[in-house]
Amino acid sequence: MSDEIVNESETFDIGGDLTVHRLGFGAMRLTGEDIIGPPADEDEARSVVRRAVELGVDFIDTADSYGPGVSERLIGQELTDSDDAIVASKAGLVRHRDSNWLPHGDPDFLHNQVLCSLDRLRTDTIDLYQFHRPDPDTDFEESVHAFAEMKDAGQIRHVGLSNVSVEQLETAMDIVDIATVQNQYNVGYRGDEGVLRACEEYDVGFIPWGPLYTVEDEGVAGTLEQIAADNDATPRQVALAWLLHHSDVMLPIPGTSSVDHLESNVAASQLSLDEDELAQLNDIDPQE
Repeated sequence: MSDEIVNESETFDIGGDLTVHRLGFGAMRLTGEDIIGPPADEDEARSVVRRAVELGVDFIDTADSYGPGVSERLIGQELTDSDDAIVASKAGLVRHRDSNWLPHGDPDFLHNQVLCSLDRLRTDTIDLYQFHRPDPDTDFEESVHAFAEMKDAGQIRHVGLSNVSVEQLETAMDIVDIATVQNQYNVGYRGDEGVLRACEEYDVGFIPWGPLYTVEDEGVAGTLEQIAADNDATPRQVALAWLLHHSDVMLPIPGTSSVDHLESNVAASQLSLDEDELAQLNDIDPQE
């Protein structure tokens, strides 16, 4: 890897017209403990956002439920038009003090949330707005129609989905163009491989949440540590590099509240893995 840290990941066109480097930044951790309330050190949180942009990260993912509202507000205050960063947010979850994440896909609620997101992000149009999770108590198509209406009204540029199946993706695509899907995925968890392949088929960006969740799991850590040692890298960097190699539509968004960790994550975009190393990582027996 180069001594100079810069985002060297290849690019992807979200929705066909928003070009971003494929390694982005997830802003969930720019909040308080359990993703509730403000961060313990707001200056440090702002520094993370600023440093991300300086390193060439031009895709930042957040959600109305992070805080709630805290992450969106901080990003809206810190970024300016000159930063030229694409910001994605989400709606469709309700937060409680006990850290529950409750699906809420009622169209009226979603329409209200986009107004809140627009205000906190200090923008007239959100680049990418994602349905955070299907609500078992609300018809999925009605929820997606709400996002289509936001797009028609000019409140959002592109629609994304999160935590969906292939069937739900295809159902939504019959209603509105879908630019991205955000499902859990990492080197040790590949339960949504079918969704990833569908995204490749439809040229839909795939945003793997929890890209580093399994780096210390038994059966994963040993392989990552050996490859990391051979490349003067960290296991986390190897896990991120594998994601970038694994699919051309993959858009990892590792999150952190630390500038040091941010820089380490971005440096993963400069790590090249050889065919043998990729084969070893591909052969990890993942959780389903």
